Amino acid sequence: MTNMTPASPTPSAKPKPRPRPQVMRLTEAAAQRITELTQRADPEIVGLRVGIKNGGCAGQSYTVEYAHDVKPTDEVVEDKGVKILVDPKAVLFLLGTEMDYKSDKMQSQFIFNNPNQTGACGCGESVQLTPAKAEG
Repeated sequence: MTNMTPASPTPSAKPKPRPRPQVMRLTEAAAQRITELTQRADPEIVGLRVGIKNGGCAGQSYTVEYAHDVKPTDEVVEDKGVKILVDPKAVLFLLGTEMDYKSDKMQSQFIFNNPNQTGACGCGESVQLTPAKAEG
């Protein structure tokens, strides 16, 4: 009589990790503006760092600054040929956000179309954000 038990999986076969969702995406206008800023920055930069800070009428505001290096904790987003570094403390607040760039006669600015935004102040300088729900 032969043993008919199924073969056990080989120990070297590890399950592949689930791909991580991209934290943010860029519009063509935002990517073009980031390219312009990167090319004329002095000293050279590796991209823009995006984050969230506490303050303002509604409680929080977006931050955008030059990134001269990639920190080990940065979430690196590459989209449309440019690099955005996301502050690790801001990842859950920015998950699913589209970064755009608008320019008119009175002002030019990056715009964040964020599904995690629950409110904003009247002057447009600050927002209310909730962390993204973890997928289960």
